[in-house]
Amino acid sequence: MFKITSLNSFSVALKIGIGLITSKILAIFVGPSGMALVGNLRNFLTSLENISTLGFQNGIVKYTAENEKTKTELQKIVSTVFISLLVVALLLSGILFFTASYWNQKIFGNNAEYLIVFKVLALVLPTYGLSIFLIAVINGLGKFQKVIWINIIGNIIGLLISIFLILQFKTSGALLAIVIAPAFLFFVTFYLVQREIQFLQIIKLDFFDFKILKNLSSYSLMAFVSSVFGPFVFLAIRNYIIHSLGIEQAGYWESMTRISFYYLMFVSTILSVYFLPKLAKAENDLETKNIFLQYYKFILPIFILVLTLLYFMRFFIVRLLFTKDFVPVTNLFFWQLLGDVFKVCALILGYQFFAKKKTSAFILTELFSLAVLYFFSLYFIKIYGIEGVVMGYALDNFVYFILLLFYFRSVVFRRQ
Repeated sequence: MFKITSLNSFSVALKIGIGLITSKILAIFVGPSGMALVGNLRNFLTSLENISTLGFQNGIVKYTAENEKTKTELQKIVSTVFISLLVVALLLSGILFFTASYWNQKIFGNNAEYLIVFKVLALVLPTYGLSIFLIAVINGLGKFQKVIWINIIGNIIGLLISIFLILQFKTSGALLAIVIAPAFLFFVTFYLVQREIQFLQIIKLDFFDFKILKNLSSYSLMAFVSSVFGPFVFLAIRNYIIHSLGIEQAGYWESMTRISFYYLMFVSTILSVYFLPKLAKAENDLETKNIFLQYYKFILPIFILVLTLLYFMRFFIVRLLFTKDFVPVTNLFFWQLLGDVFKVCALILGYQFFAKKKTSAFILTELFSLAVLYFFSLYFIKIYGIEGVVMGYALDNFVYFILLLFYFRSVVFRRQ
Protein backbone atom coordinates (compact mmCIF):
# COMPACT_ATOMS: atom_id res chain seq x y z
CA MET A 1 0.00 0.00 0.00
CA PHE A 2 2.67 2.50 1.05
CA LYS A 3 4.92 1.35 -1.79
CA ILE A 4 2.28 2.44 -4.29
CA THR A 5 1.87 5.88 -2.68
CA SER A 6 5.63 6.48 -2.39
CA LEU A 7 5.82 7.98 -5.90
CA ASN A 8 3.73 10.88 -4.72
CA SER A 9 5.10 11.11 -1.18
CA PHE A 10 7.91 13.53 -2.00
CA SER A 11 5.54 15.96 -3.68
CA VAL A 12 3.07 15.77 -0.79
CA ALA A 13 5.83 16.20 1.82
CA LEU A 14 7.23 19.19 -0.08
CA LYS A 15 3.78 20.78 -0.32
CA ILE A 16 3.25 20.32 3.42
CA GLY A 17 6.71 21.72 4.22
CA ILE A 18 6.14 24.77 2.03
CA GLY A 19 2.67 25.22 3.53
CA LEU A 20 4.10 25.19 7.06
CA ILE A 21 6.76 27.74 6.12
CA THR A 22 4.11 29.96 4.55
CA SER A 23 1.93 29.62 7.66
CA LYS A 24 4.84 30.76 9.85
CA ILE A 25 5.52 33.77 7.63
CA LEU A 26 1.83 34.68 7.61
CA ALA A 27 1.64 34.36 11.39
CA ILE A 28 4.62 36.69 11.88
CA PHE A 29 3.77 39.37 9.34
CA VAL A 30 -0.05 39.44 9.11
CA GLY A 31 -1.22 37.96 12.45
CA PRO A 32 -4.57 36.28 13.23
CA SER A 33 -6.64 38.97 11.47
CA GLY A 34 -4.65 38.63 8.24
CA MET A 35 -4.92 34.84 8.51
CA ALA A 36 -8.73 35.14 8.55
CA LEU A 37 -8.72 37.25 5.36
CA VAL A 38 -6.38 34.73 3.68
CA GLY A 39 -8.83 31.95 4.61
CA ASN A 40 -11.74 33.86 3.08
CA LEU A 41 -9.86 34.40 -0.18
CA ARG A 42 -8.78 30.75 -0.37
CA ASN A 43 -12.38 29.56 0.01
CA PHE A 44 -13.57 31.97 -2.68
CA LEU A 45 -10.73 30.94 -4.98
CA THR A 46 -11.47 27.23 -4.57
CA SER A 47 -15.05 27.75 -5.70
CA LEU A 48 -13.99 30.00 -8.57
CA GLU A 49 -11.42 27.48 -9.82
CA ASN A 50 -13.99 24.69 -9.89
CA ILE A 51 -16.52 26.85 -11.70
CA SER A 52 -13.90 27.86 -14.27
CA THR A 53 -13.07 24.19 -14.99
CA LEU A 54 -16.77 23.14 -14.96
CA GLY A 55 -15.77 20.22 -12.73
CA PHE A 56 -14.36 18.36 -15.74
CA GLN A 57 -10.99 17.27 -14.26
CA ASN A 58 -11.78 13.60 -13.56
CA GLY A 59 -13.65 13.27 -16.85
CA ILE A 60 -10.72 14.73 -18.79
CA VAL A 61 -8.36 12.20 -17.22
CA LYS A 62 -10.74 9.32 -18.00
CA TYR A 63 -11.46 10.18 -21.65
CA THR A 64 -7.88 11.17 -22.41
CA ALA A 65 -6.66 7.83 -21.08
CA GLU A 66 -9.28 5.90 -23.05
CA ASN A 67 -8.50 7.69 -26.34
CA GLU A 68 -4.72 8.04 -26.02
CA LYS A 69 -4.15 5.81 -29.06
CA THR A 70 -6.96 7.34 -31.14
CA LYS A 71 -5.52 10.59 -32.49
CA THR A 72 -8.77 12.02 -33.91
CA GLU A 73 -10.79 11.38 -30.77
CA LEU A 74 -8.01 12.80 -28.60
CA GLN A 75 -7.95 15.95 -30.73
CA LYS A 76 -11.71 16.30 -30.33
CA ILE A 77 -11.50 15.96 -26.55
CA VAL A 78 -8.61 18.41 -26.17
CA SER A 79 -10.08 20.96 -28.60
CA THR A 80 -13.61 20.80 -27.20
CA VAL A 81 -12.58 21.13 -23.56
CA PHE A 82 -9.93 23.80 -24.23
CA ILE A 83 -12.32 26.02 -26.20
CA SER A 84 -15.12 25.55 -23.66
CA LEU A 85 -12.93 26.36 -20.66
CA LEU A 86 -11.38 29.37 -22.41
CA VAL A 87 -14.82 30.83 -23.17
CA VAL A 88 -16.02 30.23 -19.60
CA ALA A 89 -12.82 31.69 -18.12
CA LEU A 90 -13.00 34.85 -20.24
CA LEU A 91 -16.66 35.30 -19.33
CA LEU A 92 -15.93 34.86 -15.61
CA SER A 93 -12.96 37.24 -15.86
CA GLY A 94 -15.12 39.96 -17.37
CA ILE A 95 -17.84 39.53 -14.74
CA LEU A 96 -15.29 39.49 -11.89
CA PHE A 97 -13.46 42.59 -13.17
CA PHE A 98 -16.58 44.74 -13.38
CA THR A 99 -18.05 43.44 -10.11
CA ALA A 100 -14.78 43.53 -8.15
CA SER A 101 -16.15 46.03 -5.60
CA TYR A 102 -19.09 43.75 -4.82
CA TRP A 103 -16.88 40.69 -4.22
CA ASN A 104 -14.37 42.71 -2.21
CA GLN A 105 -17.16 43.78 0.12
CA LYS A 106 -18.51 40.20 0.38
CA ILE A 107 -15.13 38.60 1.06
CA PHE A 108 -13.24 41.32 2.95
CA GLY A 109 -16.02 43.55 4.29
CA ASN A 110 -15.23 47.26 4.19
CA ASN A 111 -11.50 46.81 3.49
CA ALA A 112 -11.46 48.76 0.22
CA GLU A 113 -7.65 48.57 -0.02
CA TYR A 114 -7.94 44.94 -1.16
CA LEU A 115 -9.95 45.79 -4.28
CA ILE A 116 -6.76 45.40 -6.37
CA VAL A 117 -6.71 41.70 -5.43
CA PHE A 118 -9.93 41.06 -7.37
CA LYS A 119 -8.81 43.17 -10.31
CA VAL A 120 -5.62 41.12 -10.60
CA LEU A 121 -7.58 37.89 -10.10
CA ALA A 122 -9.88 38.82 -12.99
CA LEU A 123 -6.87 39.29 -15.29
CA VAL A 124 -5.14 36.00 -14.42
CA LEU A 125 -8.25 33.82 -13.99
CA PRO A 126 -8.08 32.22 -17.50
CA THR A 127 -4.71 30.67 -16.58
CA TYR A 128 -6.28 28.81 -13.61
CA GLY A 129 -8.68 26.61 -15.55
CA LEU A 130 -6.23 26.05 -18.40
CA SER A 131 -3.51 24.88 -15.98
CA ILE A 132 -5.86 22.35 -14.39
CA PHE A 133 -6.96 21.25 -17.86
CA LEU A 134 -3.38 20.72 -19.09
CA ILE A 135 -2.44 18.76 -15.96
CA ALA A 136 -5.52 16.55 -16.41
CA VAL A 137 -4.55 15.86 -20.04
CA ILE A 138 -1.01 14.70 -19.28
CA ASN A 139 -2.30 12.79 -16.26
CA GLY A 140 -4.68 10.97 -18.60
CA LEU A 141 -1.77 10.23 -20.93
CA GLY A 142 -0.04 8.46 -18.04
CA LYS A 143 2.74 11.03 -17.61
CA PHE A 144 2.54 10.81 -13.83
CA GLN A 145 6.10 12.01 -13.22
CA LYS A 146 5.45 15.19 -15.18
CA VAL A 147 2.38 15.88 -13.04
CA ILE A 148 4.53 15.49 -9.91
CA TRP A 149 7.20 17.82 -11.28
CA ILE A 150 4.59 20.44 -12.18
CA ASN A 151 3.29 20.29 -8.61
CA ILE A 152 6.79 20.51 -7.16
CA ILE A 153 7.82 23.48 -9.32
CA GLY A 154 4.48 25.17 -8.74
CA ASN A 155 4.79 24.85 -4.96
CA ILE A 156 8.33 26.26 -4.99
CA ILE A 157 7.26 29.20 -7.16
CA GLY A 158 4.31 29.81 -4.86
CA LEU A 159 6.62 29.89 -1.82
CA LEU A 160 9.04 32.36 -3.41
CA ILE A 161 6.23 34.66 -4.56
CA SER A 162 4.59 34.49 -1.12
CA ILE A 163 7.79 35.33 0.74
CA PHE A 164 8.55 38.31 -1.52
CA LEU A 165 5.06 39.81 -1.53
CA ILE A 166 4.38 39.25 2.20
CA LEU A 167 7.68 40.90 3.15
CA GLN A 168 6.91 43.84 0.86
CA PHE A 169 3.18 44.39 1.39
CA LYS A 170 2.16 42.35 4.50
CA THR A 171 -1.53 41.30 4.29
CA SER A 172 -2.07 42.75 0.80
CA GLY A 173 1.01 40.85 -0.37
CA ALA A 174 -0.27 37.58 1.12
CA LEU A 175 -3.57 37.98 -0.73
CA LEU A 176 -1.86 38.92 -4.01
CA ALA A 177 0.49 35.92 -3.69
CA ILE A 178 -2.48 33.54 -3.47
CA VAL A 179 -3.91 35.07 -6.66
CA ILE A 180 -0.70 35.39 -8.70
CA ALA A 181 1.09 32.08 -7.96
CA PRO A 182 -1.31 29.87 -10.02
CA ALA A 183 -0.73 32.13 -13.05
CA PHE A 184 2.98 31.31 -12.97
CA LEU A 185 2.10 27.63 -12.69
CA PHE A 186 0.29 27.90 -16.03
CA PHE A 187 3.49 28.83 -17.87
CA VAL A 188 5.39 25.94 -16.26
CA THR A 189 2.58 23.53 -17.14
CA PHE A 190 2.26 24.79 -20.70
CA TYR A 191 6.01 24.44 -21.30
CA LEU A 192 6.15 20.83 -20.03
CA VAL A 193 2.97 19.79 -21.84
CA GLN A 194 4.11 21.39 -25.12
CA ARG A 195 7.27 19.28 -24.94
CA GLU A 196 5.13 16.15 -24.55
CA ILE A 197 2.45 16.83 -27.17
CA GLN A 198 2.16 19.54 -29.83
CA PHE A 199 -0.66 21.17 -27.95
CA LEU A 200 -1.12 24.28 -30.10
CA GLN A 201 -1.36 22.17 -33.26
CA ILE A 202 -4.11 19.99 -31.79
CA ILE A 203 -6.49 22.83 -30.92
CA LYS A 204 -8.88 23.41 -33.84
CA LEU A 205 -12.43 24.74 -33.89
CA ASP A 206 -13.38 22.03 -36.42
CA PHE A 207 -12.83 19.37 -33.73
CA PHE A 208 -15.36 20.92 -31.31
CA ASP A 209 -17.92 18.24 -30.37
CA PHE A 210 -20.99 18.81 -28.16
CA LYS A 211 -21.23 15.06 -27.45
CA ILE A 212 -18.00 15.28 -25.49
CA LEU A 213 -19.43 18.06 -23.33
CA LYS A 214 -22.51 15.94 -22.71
CA ASN A 215 -20.37 13.00 -21.59
CA LEU A 216 -18.30 15.22 -19.30
CA SER A 217 -21.33 16.91 -17.74
CA SER A 218 -22.01 13.95 -15.45
CA TYR A 219 -18.64 14.57 -13.78
CA SER A 220 -19.54 18.18 -13.06
CA LEU A 221 -22.36 17.57 -10.61
CA MET A 222 -20.41 15.89 -7.80
CA ALA A 223 -17.46 18.25 -8.25
CA PHE A 224 -19.68 21.33 -8.06
CA VAL A 225 -21.45 20.26 -4.88
CA SER A 226 -18.32 19.48 -2.86
CA SER A 227 -15.92 22.02 -4.38
CA VAL A 228 -18.22 25.00 -4.86
CA PHE A 229 -20.87 24.79 -2.13
CA GLY A 230 -18.41 23.54 0.48
CA PRO A 231 -16.04 26.55 0.37
CA PHE A 232 -18.99 28.95 0.36
CA VAL A 233 -20.32 27.35 3.56
CA PHE A 234 -16.91 27.76 5.21
CA LEU A 235 -16.79 31.34 3.95
CA ALA A 236 -20.23 32.06 5.43
CA ILE A 237 -19.25 30.55 8.79
CA ARG A 238 -16.00 32.54 8.89
CA ASN A 239 -17.80 35.79 8.08
CA TYR A 240 -20.28 35.04 10.88
CA ILE A 241 -17.35 34.57 13.29
CA ILE A 242 -15.78 37.85 12.12
CA HIS A 243 -19.00 39.78 12.69
CA SER A 244 -19.98 38.12 15.99
CA LEU A 245 -16.64 37.30 17.68
CA GLY A 246 -14.05 39.38 15.82
CA ILE A 247 -11.57 38.85 13.02
CA GLU A 248 -8.83 37.49 15.31
CA GLN A 249 -11.10 34.64 16.45
CA ALA A 250 -11.72 33.79 12.79
CA GLY A 251 -7.95 33.76 12.30
CA TYR A 252 -7.54 31.20 15.08
CA TRP A 253 -10.03 28.90 13.35
CA GLU A 254 -8.30 29.37 9.99
CA SER A 255 -4.98 28.41 11.62
CA MET A 256 -6.55 25.24 13.06
CA THR A 257 -8.02 24.26 9.69
CA ARG A 258 -4.62 24.78 8.03
CA ILE A 259 -3.01 22.33 10.45
CA SER A 260 -5.85 19.86 9.83
CA PHE A 261 -5.51 20.21 6.05
CA TYR A 262 -1.86 19.15 6.08
CA TYR A 263 -2.20 15.90 8.03
CA LEU A 264 -5.43 14.97 6.22
CA MET A 265 -3.54 15.29 2.93
CA PHE A 266 -1.72 12.01 3.59
CA VAL A 267 -4.98 10.12 4.08
CA SER A 268 -6.64 11.65 1.01
CA THR A 269 -3.57 10.76 -1.09
CA ILE A 270 -3.67 7.10 0.00
CA LEU A 271 -7.40 6.99 -0.65
CA SER A 272 -7.20 8.43 -4.17
CA VAL A 273 -4.11 6.49 -5.25
CA TYR A 274 -4.70 3.12 -3.60
CA PHE A 275 -8.25 2.61 -2.34
CA LEU A 276 -10.33 4.37 -5.02
CA PRO A 277 -9.07 2.14 -7.88
CA LYS A 278 -9.67 -0.94 -5.70
CA LEU A 279 -13.23 0.14 -4.91
CA ALA A 280 -13.89 0.81 -8.59
CA LYS A 281 -12.69 -2.69 -9.53
CA ALA A 282 -14.57 -4.50 -6.72
CA GLU A 283 -17.08 -6.85 -8.34
CA ASN A 284 -19.32 -7.56 -5.33
CA ASP A 285 -20.21 -6.38 -1.83
CA LEU A 286 -17.87 -8.87 -0.17
CA GLU A 287 -14.83 -7.49 -2.02
CA THR A 288 -15.91 -3.95 -1.16
CA LYS A 289 -16.31 -4.83 2.52
CA ASN A 290 -12.80 -6.34 2.61
CA ILE A 291 -11.40 -3.08 1.18
CA PHE A 292 -13.25 -1.12 3.87
CA LEU A 293 -11.86 -3.45 6.56
CA GLN A 294 -8.32 -3.09 5.23
CA TYR A 295 -8.67 0.70 5.54
CA TYR A 296 -10.11 0.56 9.06
CA LYS A 297 -7.51 -1.97 10.25
CA PHE A 298 -4.38 -0.26 8.92
CA ILE A 299 -5.01 3.41 8.11
CA LEU A 300 -7.44 4.44 10.87
CA PRO A 301 -5.37 3.21 13.89
CA ILE A 302 -2.22 4.95 12.60
CA PHE A 303 -4.20 8.14 12.01
CA ILE A 304 -5.69 8.08 15.54
CA LEU A 305 -2.22 7.50 17.02
CA VAL A 306 -0.80 10.49 15.12
CA LEU A 307 -3.68 12.73 16.23
CA THR A 308 -3.21 11.65 19.84
CA LEU A 309 0.44 12.73 19.67
CA LEU A 310 -0.56 16.00 18.01
CA TYR A 311 -3.02 16.75 20.81
CA PHE A 312 -0.41 16.36 23.55
CA MET A 313 2.10 18.39 21.51
CA ARG A 314 -0.40 21.11 20.57
CA PHE A 315 1.31 23.95 22.46
CA PHE A 316 4.66 23.14 20.86
CA ILE A 317 3.08 22.79 17.39
CA VAL A 318 1.25 26.13 17.58
CA ARG A 319 4.39 27.98 18.71
CA LEU A 320 6.46 26.25 16.03
CA LEU A 321 4.07 26.94 13.15
CA PHE A 322 2.79 30.35 14.21
CA THR A 323 3.63 32.82 17.02
CA LYS A 324 2.70 33.30 20.69
CA ASP A 325 -0.30 35.36 19.54
CA PHE A 326 -1.85 32.12 18.26
CA VAL A 327 -1.82 30.24 21.61
CA PRO A 328 -5.69 30.35 21.77
CA VAL A 329 -5.63 27.93 18.79
CA THR A 330 -4.69 25.17 21.26
CA ASN A 331 -8.22 25.35 22.69
CA LEU A 332 -9.60 24.21 19.34
CA PHE A 333 -7.52 21.04 19.02
CA PHE A 334 -9.72 18.52 20.86
CA TRP A 335 -12.93 19.03 18.87
CA GLN A 336 -11.08 19.53 15.57
CA LEU A 337 -9.10 16.30 15.99
CA LEU A 338 -12.22 14.41 17.08
CA GLY A 339 -14.04 15.72 14.01
CA ASP A 340 -11.13 14.65 11.81
CA VAL A 341 -11.29 11.10 13.21
CA PHE A 342 -14.96 10.88 12.20
CA LYS A 343 -14.11 12.49 8.86
CA VAL A 344 -11.45 9.87 8.10
CA CYS A 345 -13.89 7.13 9.16
CA ALA A 346 -16.41 8.46 6.64
CA LEU A 347 -13.97 9.17 3.79
CA ILE A 348 -13.58 5.57 2.63
CA LEU A 349 -17.37 5.19 2.51
CA GLY A 350 -17.71 8.48 0.65
CA TYR A 351 -15.24 7.32 -2.00
CA GLN A 352 -17.66 4.50 -2.80
CA PHE A 353 -19.94 7.17 -4.32
CA PHE A 354 -17.20 8.03 -6.82
CA ALA A 355 -16.15 4.43 -7.41
CA LYS A 356 -19.68 3.34 -8.34
CA LYS A 357 -20.88 6.73 -9.74
CA LYS A 358 -23.69 7.11 -7.22
CA THR A 359 -24.24 10.74 -8.17
CA SER A 360 -27.67 11.39 -6.63
CA ALA A 361 -26.80 9.78 -3.31
CA PHE A 362 -23.54 11.73 -3.11
CA ILE A 363 -25.23 15.08 -3.80
CA LEU A 364 -28.00 14.51 -1.23
CA THR A 365 -25.67 13.36 1.55
CA GLU A 366 -23.15 16.12 0.81
CA LEU A 367 -25.79 18.86 0.89
CA PHE A 368 -27.22 17.41 4.12
CA SER A 369 -23.73 17.39 5.67
CA LEU A 370 -23.04 21.00 4.66
CA ALA A 371 -26.39 22.07 6.13
CA VAL A 372 -25.61 20.32 9.42
CA LEU A 373 -22.16 21.94 9.50
CA TYR A 374 -23.54 25.44 8.88
CA PHE A 375 -26.47 25.46 11.27
CA PHE A 376 -24.83 23.61 14.16
CA SER A 377 -21.65 25.72 13.86
CA LEU A 378 -23.67 28.92 14.15
CA TYR A 379 -25.72 27.48 17.02
CA PHE A 380 -22.68 26.37 19.03
CA ILE A 381 -20.78 29.60 18.31
CA LYS A 382 -23.58 31.54 20.03
CA ILE A 383 -23.19 29.37 23.14
CA TYR A 384 -19.47 28.46 23.31
CA GLY A 385 -17.77 31.15 21.23
CA ILE A 386 -15.02 30.14 18.81
CA GLU A 387 -14.89 26.58 20.20
CA GLY A 388 -18.44 26.17 18.92
CA VAL A 389 -17.28 26.08 15.30
CA VAL A 390 -15.08 23.02 15.88
CA MET A 391 -17.86 21.43 17.95
CA GLY A 392 -20.17 21.88 14.96
CA TYR A 393 -17.48 20.39 12.72
CA ALA A 394 -17.10 17.32 14.96
CA LEU A 395 -20.86 16.79 15.17
CA ASP A 396 -21.25 17.17 11.41
CA ASN A 397 -18.60 14.53 10.66
CA PHE A 398 -20.10 12.17 13.25
CA VAL A 399 -23.59 12.53 11.74
CA TYR A 400 -22.19 12.13 8.21
CA PHE A 401 -20.32 8.95 9.20
CA ILE A 402 -23.47 7.44 10.77
CA LEU A 403 -25.48 8.41 7.67
CA LEU A 404 -23.00 6.67 5.35
CA LEU A 405 -22.89 3.61 7.60
CA PHE A 406 -26.66 3.40 7.29
CA TYR A 407 -26.59 3.93 3.51
CA PHE A 408 -23.91 1.27 2.93
CA ARG A 409 -25.17 -1.04 5.72
CA SER A 410 -25.71 -3.95 3.32
CA VAL A 411 -21.98 -3.82 2.49
CA VAL A 412 -20.44 -2.82 5.83
CA PHE A 413 -22.44 -5.30 7.93
CA ARG A 414 -22.50 -8.07 5.33
CA ARG A 415 -21.69 -11.49 6.76
CA GLN A 416 -19.04 -13.62 5.14
